[in-house]
Amino acid sequence: MERQRTRQVMLALTLAGGLLLTGCAGGADGSKGNSDGSKGGSYGSAFPAPDQPRGEQDSDESRDDYTTPSPDYLSTFALDVDTASYGYARRTLAEGRRPDPSTIRPEEFVNSFRQDYDRPDGNGFTVTVDGARTDQDDWSLVRVGLATRNAADDEDERPPAALTFVIDISGSMAEPGRLDLAQRSLDTMTERLRDDDSVAIVTFSDEAETVLPMTRLGGHRGKVHRAIDGLEPTYSTNLGAGVETGYETAVDGLREGATNRVVLISDALANDGDTDPDSILDRIDGARREHGITLFGVGVGSDYGDALMERLADKGDGHTVYVSGAEDAEKVFCEQLPQNIDLTARDAKAQVAFDPETVRQFRLIGYDDRRVADDDFRDDRVDGGEVGPGHTVTALYAVRTKPGAEGHLATATVRWQDPKSRAPHEKSAELETFDDSLRQANPRFQVDAVAAYFADALRGSYTDNRLPGRPSLGELADWADKLGDSTEDSAVRELAATIREARHLAD
Repeated sequence: MERQRTRQVMLALTLAGGLLLTGCAGGADGSKGNSDGSKGGSYGSAFPAPDQPRGEQDSDESRDDYTTPSPDYLSTFALDVDTASYGYARRTLAEGRRPDPSTIRPEEFVNSFRQDYDRPDGNGFTVTVDGARTDQDDWSLVRVGLATRNAADDEDERPPAALTFVIDISGSMAEPGRLDLAQRSLDTMTERLRDDDSVAIVTFSDEAETVLPMTRLGGHRGKVHRAIDGLEPTYSTNLGAGVETGYETAVDGLREGATNRVVLISDALANDGDTDPDSILDRIDGARREHGITLFGVGVGSDYGDALMERLADKGDGHTVYVSGAEDAEKVFCEQLPQNIDLTARDAKAQVAFDPETVRQFRLIGYDDRRVADDDFRDDRVDGGEVGPGHTVTALYAVRTKPGAEGHLATATVRWQDPKSRAPHEKSAELETFDDSLRQANPRFQVDAVAAYFADALRGSYTDNRLPGRPSLGELADWADKLGDSTEDSAVRELAATIREARHLAD
């Protein structure tokens, strides 16, 4: 007990000295033969068998992710509620194709599933930190869970929305399940928005056009429906022109006191005009920064420009989803978008401080494009993530503890700005060492682990690292089946089916 108090005092002194800088919802609720019959090998022939992560390494032969931690033992990242990577992987596997490993982002797999975290009463976050041991000695998974207030708590109290829909009508959008699906979904959503909400419509192919300026829905829904129903696919995809015109239209129709957002609906297969995301973002930077207009990207199509859409949303202070069919579209346009128009946090970042007395190594799983320099955690000029009500954000870490370690393991802190006043706030939670195995953990934690392991398998040779204790695809599918039964969650049952599709392709 005295040793634990001493450790806590030392941690407090470290904080005081400035070394630690911590201070519709986002989910649907070996090289030989493997036990599931799949074969080892490269991505081109089959999904590879899991390697075991290395132990502590010399600096000249170490890799970034599994090296011994730096002296501050910190990990910092911007929050992200994207789910498009998992949605697109599901569709690709269902069509009998293997996803490109570069499109697999583990955090988007994990964040596609419902969580059971406590939620705050107002703006901001709750912080939940837990962990469980893997089958590999001294390696555990640590989960950092963040949750905002329920979206339905104050639907009637939310500010009005000013939504500018930027719709791709290029030739590729003629494929069934692209433009037609977007039109049906937008028609339904138009009926579900409130009378004091506003909608504008911009289309783009080789050129961009404002089809409908910002229009209040009260008394004008027919005008909105006619604009939507009149859309037809035409020529090439000048996505840059569409985004630029969309933001110009959003600024022209800017409503003070409203949530102003651009909603980009596209397969993101840009082939005309400016196709560089950084250049496109530069042209809309003023609207984003000065007026706080956020970007919500909706991806469609069997061929999909994942990298471009993800880059635009990340740097446009927004997030992305992928719509593969009518059920996804109903959820996104008719549940998530109307309910989550409001923002509860701007420029949100998380920082996890691992205790050097108990932790030997750690690795953040995913969030590769969202890493933030540790020193920038409390620099509110550095971009973070925008999060709305009803969302959860989950980050998993692979953590190697020191043999026999007991006591404090980590402190997780989230920092965000109030969406209106820009006042900064923080919330923290701590984690002690634990003995439970993953199979004994909270079922939702187990779902997160299965999703992360699945993403890790799909990435294959795209990364040199393997998550500790990763089961075979067959074992993962069986695990997901059991979790689907215990949680009674259809999304988890769909995960099991998707893993089996991947296994069949790997055989």
